[in-house]
Amino acid sequence: MKKTLIVVDMQNDFIDMALGTKEAVAIVPKVKEKIREYAERGDEIIFTRDTHSKAYLQTSEGKKLPVEHCIKGTKGWEIADGLYVEDSKIIDKPNFGWPHWKDETLEEVELIGLCTDICVVSNALIIKATFPDAVVKVDASCCAGVTVESHNAALKTMEMCQVEVTREV
Repeated sequence: MKKTLIVVDMQNDFIDMALGTKEAVAIVPKVKEKIREYAERGDEIIFTRDTHSKAYLQTSEGKKLPVEHCIKGTKGWEIADGLYVEDSKIIDKPNFGWPHWKDETLEEVELIGLCTDICVVSNALIIKATFPDAVVKVDASCCAGVTVESHNAALKTMEMCQVEVTREV
């Protein structure tokens, strides 16, 4: 079975810049290790990148979250140093969820990254709906949310929608 790791929005702005949190900083070593595991096995790795233009604050999202972030071409938009591996795919997505997963072949998918309660949950549910027979997993130890509470709520939501959530014991 083809295994795919989707690394969601592990970008500087979400880790330690415009919208960074201590929880996001804390997951970076675990994310790096998870990426290494998939790379060593030769599995597919896809990175998503939240991508906005300089007109972000005029968008619907920008009016609700008036913090410029992930502006294409800036340091904040880049995937954090040390995470990207050669031959991985990068998808620049203009909003929370990428609606074009149907263009991929996904059988067993694990999602990690930021933010659990926005982009991770959106993509997990889109993938589960698009590929109902696929195994869809989320490693909670490699995710962080806007808050600890919203992170936990998103994990519960995904579990209710038959996404397998791995939690540290």
